Amino acid sequence: MRQRFALGILTLALSACGGSAPSQPAPKQVVKTIPDWFTQVPRDPNMVFAASSAESRDLQLAVNKATQDGRFNLAQQLEVKYSGLSKRFQEETGTGADATLLDQFQQTYKGVVSQTLNGSRVSKQEVVPTGQTYRAYVLVEMPIGAANQVLVQKMKANEQMYTRYRATEAFKELEAEVAKYEEWKKSNPQ
Repeated sequence: MRQRFALGILTLALSACGGSAPSQPAPKQVVKTIPDWFTQVPRDPNMVFAASSAESRDLQLAVNKATQDGRFNLAQQLEVKYSGLSKRFQEETGTGADATLLDQFQQTYKGVVSQTLNGSRVSKQEVVPTGQTYRAYVLVEMPIGAANQVLVQKMKANEQMYTRYRATEAFKELEAEVAKYEEWKKSNPQ
């Protein structure tokens, strides 16, 4: 009897130490709160869109995280430099039915984005309380005209730099030819 009583006290003490887990909504409840524009991102020939979500205990931090992630996704649509590495190792030990196949696979990706997002803005935003946290959904948009304008400016800047380089090279060639001519004149007096 004493053992059962001690076991009951121990069980009660251990369950009291565990505390209660924060209440999180069931996945079906979360799915009901997802805005349609998040799962079906709008398409427009004049705009680029990116939907994102983030969660935090702080409402503003959830919005900030989602907005930054949305802008990152937008920049990835415009330009991203990707590199990747995949490795696979397979080894079989033993023979026949006793053979054991060991298989290891690793995959690593790295994406680098460096883009100016002129005219980007949050066009839609929803915040949903989820227990003790907030889930923020944002839709970031950017007019394609602004992206095209930046691209044209970059091309013009590159073209101007290339033209300056070519002009500098042409002047160097011209100066070299003039110097050769001057040397020839000195060695061939009339």
